[in-house]
Amino acid sequence: MKDCQGLGDCEDARIERIYEYLDGALPRADVEEIKDHLANCPNCLEQHDLECMIRSMVKRSCTEAAPDQLKQSILDKIHAARA
Repeated sequence: MKDCQGLGDCEDARIERIYEYLDGALPRADVEEIKDHLANCPNCLEQHDLECMIRSMVKRSCTEAAPDQLKQSILDKIHAARA
């Protein structure tokens, strides 16, 4: 993974590997390869950083509890749809 120029488009060719890297789903040997690539490819590093930010925001949002009124409203709609 020296650069993305030979592949034409980092987004198409490499982003899936970056997602796997962030998920911890890559073999150990591939982790170093991704790290090296990110150190040398500003396009992929930008995508990596964006994905990290999105994951952080989603994680933070998932810890917030829905208000009781919203929960009840959703339950009411479910019951109405079943009737």
